[in-house]
Amino acid sequence: MMRFLHRCGLLLLMWLSIVSHAGTISTTEIVSQTTSAALSCMRWMPVGMCFWLRCSIYECDVETSIKVGHYQPDAVVSSYNELGANPWTEIRSILGAAQSSAANGLLGSLLAVPIESAGNRTEGGQGNKDHRNLIFRETDVIGHPVSSLSEILAGTGYLCESETTSFYPYFMSSLDALSWRMEIPEMFYTASLIPGLREIGNWPAQTWGGVYPRTGWTTQAEEPKAAAINAQRAGDIVTRSGQPHIYDQIESSSSSDQRIWSPGPLVEDDPATGEWQMLLPKPESTCAVFGTNDLASATGWGGGRVDEEGDYAWNLWRPYQCCEKEGQFFLFDINWINYPP
Repeated sequence: MMRFLHRCGLLLLMWLSIVSHAGTISTTEIVSQTTSAALSCMRWMPVGMCFWLRCSIYECDVETSIKVGHYQPDAVVSSYNELGANPWTEIRSILGAAQSSAANGLLGSLLAVPIESAGNRTEGGQGNKDHRNLIFRETDVIGHPVSSLSEILAGTGYLCESETTSFYPYFMSSLDALSWRMEIPEMFYTASLIPGLREIGNWPAQTWGGVYPRTGWTTQAEEPKAAAINAQRAGDIVTRSGQPHIYDQIESSSSSDQRIWSPGPLVEDDPATGEWQMLLPKPESTCAVFGTNDLASATGWGGGRVDEEGDYAWNLWRPYQCCEKEGQFFLFDINWINYPP
């Protein structure tokens, strides 16, 4: 009951604030931009049938339900400069001060990196040892504003229930300061040590950067790409279990009235696991994976996507398949097309 009241109160607070400023985005704007991209990103289609066994005292019957597939906006992933300054206005207002206090109180004295500063910060000394492209950013993964509405719409049998809860913080880098800043134990993973493993793009011809180590540090000359790498890393963490970070995994609910085929872990360059829609600074109405080959482009992928404040936000759309429960026991399902297509 307390958790329900907490969520209701949080939802109310989020919707009260609709004013947006430069370098920020409001809940209303997120919902509006998500709606504008629905036809392009959702890709709804019937994909098969589910078969159920419904039993009464006297007999058992086999029932069927339509199986549908579609992408759903599960989370808003923000990559930004300053601690506690998430560009999502309502999240900044409610959680910003708490993020700063938690990070400073718990780990501020233990970190070699100043905890109050972030974006566009470089590391190194003088001369040849100065790494000018080594940039640090904070990153948050927050449940999408429309996620909880899917619980209502799922009752129609034609939409799947999201695995996320609206406005719920699944990952906040300020609370994961030790791993996100100091790369412990991320630096010891094989993918962190061997170039070419888990790269965003087509290595070695062209790559934006590596998913590992999954920290706030990136070596990337183009700021929008650096922010995208941070977003991909955070998405990688929250869609997997048992990761050495402080986070809450995005996973399915056992209380659903549907049988749901989960999107599974997010994988770079694989649209079958999830795609991104930019919200800030350039609102877009299409979805795609990161890693576009822009070597032949005069401006590059980052052209027109640079934010003066250094703040970026994306919708993470993930593919679901589901069917409505029509009996006590699930028997089997058939797909007449593969999904995602």
